[in-house]
Amino acid sequence: MDYTISISLITGYVLILILSTYTVIQIFQHRDKYGTQLIAFLNIANTFIAGILYSTFFIFSVVVFISHDVNILMWKISLVTGFITLLITSIIYSFFNEYKKIKPFPFVYFTLLFGLLLGALATPDSIALTLNGPFPPMFSIMDPSNMYFEFDVTTSIVFILFELFITIYFLYSAAIIYNKTKNKNESSTLLLNTVVFSISVIMLLLYITVQDTLYREIYIVILWVSSFAFYIMLIKKPEMFFILPNRIYSVNIYHKSGIVLYSYNFGDTADNKIESARWGTILIGLNHILSEFIDKTDKIDVIQTKKSDIVVRYENELGYALVVITNQKNEIVENLMLGFSQDFNSKYKNKLLDIQDLNRLINISEFFDIKELIEKHFQLYT
Repeated sequence: MDYTISISLITGYVLILILSTYTVIQIFQHRDKYGTQLIAFLNIANTFIAGILYSTFFIFSVVVFISHDVNILMWKISLVTGFITLLITSIIYSFFNEYKKIKPFPFVYFTLLFGLLLGALATPDSIALTLNGPFPPMFSIMDPSNMYFEFDVTTSIVFILFELFITIYFLYSAAIIYNKTKNKNESSTLLLNTVVFSISVIMLLLYITVQDTLYREIYIVILWVSSFAFYIMLIKKPEMFFILPNRIYSVNIYHKSGIVLYSYNFGDTADNKIESARWGTILIGLNHILSEFIDKTDKIDVIQTKKSDIVVRYENELGYALVVITNQKNEIVENLMLGFSQDFNSKYKNKLLDIQDLNRLINISEFFDIKELIEKHFQLYT
């Protein structure tokens, strides 16, 4: 019996297992770098399920023979964990496009197919195991080419539909993200990795339809390559969760009197998807009402336009408001504003306290070096 394929797959499994474990630990330890706790949790769950659970059940079902029923069970579990991974990944892709915005379609459709697949796998004859030759002893290392998992018609159809449509969704989402983002370096990496992943899915679908185990082995190798690249990206570039779903157009600091202490615009306004004239009109009105709201309980914290949100953070104690113009208000933007405000308060506390009296002359030149703080906290958008 030739063990070349078995040894190669086991080696790949060990490598992806080590990297997956390391990635989970790194994300957990540095979870604040991923924008929000939710994003960090989704990536931890996705890496653990895909890199550890799915890979383990997949390898043991095709390389190690335990018994006819146990191997079928492990293969079914690998399929279920794989589908859960795809669902979580689809949520992550959705967050890349617009944080915490999950459109009912296609997720309702994906969930329906997932439910149908669970029902199909629960039937006794949904998957059959065929071996070339007699059944070996328990815990025997097998040549994967001698183990075939055959799907019945119903399971095959549901499986193919699920994999096909969710892959199309990934490609569509990655293309949309690439077109929308200004930083093409981050989005092009995501797009390329999505294309590689799609190739692995094609290999899996070929295995299901023609029952050639070579496609199954090619599938897992390409999938591991895609996963390896994505895990490295998770570790090295957690900032992509800031960059891809968000765009910051402007940062403004208003004294409670309505005077603009500092204003910073990001990039060329021609690239922004809202008219600067509209911003100006809103901001002019905003500086007149800030003094009315800054000391009150009920405050305006966001003004929405067609293509942007004007987000306001009030600092009542020091008498100013931080105003950020962004494509969408979300927890990521609010965390950036919080970090900036904390540094700004620490650096300019005495100056801000000195101008609490509205009758006192305000010298805005004293705040000329705010640019350094803005570029420090919003550097990904400069």
